[in-house]
Amino acid sequence: MLLATATEEAAKNERRVHVNGHDYVLREYVGAMPLNGTYVEGNEKNDNGMPQGFLVHQPPGSVTPAHFHETNQFQVFVDGSGHMGKRAAAPLAVQYANGHTPYGPITAGADGVRYFTLRQAWDPGAKFLPQSRDRLVKGKQRTRLAANVAVYDDDTRAGRRETAVETVIEMEADGLAASFHRLEPSVRRTLSDPSTGGGQYLVVAGGTLDHQGNRLDRWSTVFVSHDEPAYEVSAGAEGLDLLVLQFPRLA
Repeated sequence: MLLATATEEAAKNERRVHVNGHDYVLREYVGAMPLNGTYVEGNEKNDNGMPQGFLVHQPPGSVTPAHFHETNQFQVFVDGSGHMGKRAAAPLAVQYANGHTPYGPITAGADGVRYFTLRQAWDPGAKFLPQSRDRLVKGKQRTRLAANVAVYDDDTRAGRRETAVETVIEMEADGLAASFHRLEPSVRRTLSDPSTGGGQYLVVAGGTLDHQGNRLDRWSTVFVSHDEPAYEVSAGAEGLDLLVLQFPRLA
């Protein structure tokens, strides 16, 4: 499964969900967005068997209470300011959480905060704590948070004459990993085999990605399932900053 979504296409599919007294805006990228801002009994019937990826605009001063989800996920903070728990989560920050791992609260700053939520599978909705504690399955909790991933401005990127790869999350025994690839203009690079983990999300953080003849600009995404060949990246004429997020292998 190879699913590419351009930013302009995702922008056509937005809707609001109400969370803790505030309206959040969700922009759909992969699969289907959550129907609600919180879990609703019986929502499992809406599972479409797809991975789930969307961009969240959390409004200024709002708080998403501590909660957990059933599936593994990355979150990438791309704009505004906020905190994940007590830690600052300013662009670019990358958070990973195993399914059934509590995290948060997510607190938006004075200008709000925008972040991708990128899941390995469909999820029926946030289960807030402490009221959903009886639904929490213990034993495989894990979180990782990497902050201060630098994104170059357009001039610096276009003038770059070498390709570099930076580790964001060190690869773990089950394949969990995250890396940041800085490609000079028009260069090609083959990424790691997604079968070493449980599939990958690619997020264009700057410049452009040429995907099967289509131009994907900033905040476009590609989902690469674990059974796809290693993805060949082709940087556009502006160069490319690409975040590669790899899920752990599923047992």
